Amino acid sequence: MNHPTHARRPLPTNRLNRRAFALTALTGSAVLGLAACGAGGSGDDTLIKVASHLPPMTDVVTTAAESAQEEGYTVELVQVSDNVQYNRLLADGEVDANFAQHEPYMQAFNEKNDADLVLLDKIYDAKVGFYSQAYDDVERIPEGAQVALPNDVSNEGRALAMLHDQGLITLPEDAGFEGRVDDIVDDPLGLEFVLIDLLNLPSAYEEDGMALVYSYPSYIEKVGLTPADALFLEETVDQRFSISLVAREDNQDSEKIQVLRRAMTSDAIRSFLEEEHSDTLLPSF
Repeated sequence: MNHPTHARRPLPTNRLNRRAFALTALTGSAVLGLAACGAGGSGDDTLIKVASHLPPMTDVVTTAAESAQEEGYTVELVQVSDNVQYNRLLADGEVDANFAQHEPYMQAFNEKNDADLVLLDKIYDAKVGFYSQAYDDVERIPEGAQVALPNDVSNEGRALAMLHDQGLITLPEDAGFEGRVDDIVDDPLGLEFVLIDLLNLPSAYEEDGMALVYSYPSYIEKVGLTPADALFLEETVDQRFSISLVAREDNQDSEKIQVLRRAMTSDAIRSFLEEEHSDTLLPSF
């Protein structure tokens, strides 16, 4: 029997903030590497500003800086505190590139802001999953259970596709990763979907009554969890969701962006991802 599908908007701020994990404010820039010298020119011509958010993304930029230094370039990490600033900085020309998002998220930003950001290289695929504090088996999810989903359209579709794969809901055959809560055609448990900002999903995990919470490794780590703790992980890796290096149409062919691309797809980066983060991600280049 089909039950009506319920979608509830974000939890009240005072509930989410009780346990919300701390994130540092915009920290400005942390210069990585030595002063530019050698190939590539001088001054700002050899300075590459890259906006990023959380580890391991920031760690990848740090590691790439060592390779860029060998070509006479300095990579400057501009670390931000949310999922908006890194794109605004890039669109406004304040940084040369960013490394914090997947292609559907970038495309949604472009459409909403009439921006011209472009994807350069896919770097890694994060192991995303659903986490539960109350249940250790999908079969035990009760009727009317609350499910926390990301409130941006690109990640919402990805999360719903995972619920579809688990048989918890049914989406239209052609939905793929583009489905929305309103598209659900069968919801046998009458689940209640709560749409929450990605940054606040880990705190939702600790809320009483929340049966399932979608999250990325870099976020769920804030409450001491890893993909090994997930109730279930994404079964099909779609590289549209690879965390990627992004620049603008007007600078994508510049020499320093080419230097950055070589550094971000170097053997050093592959080794770093495989040796330090194999439990949370897979290299995608």
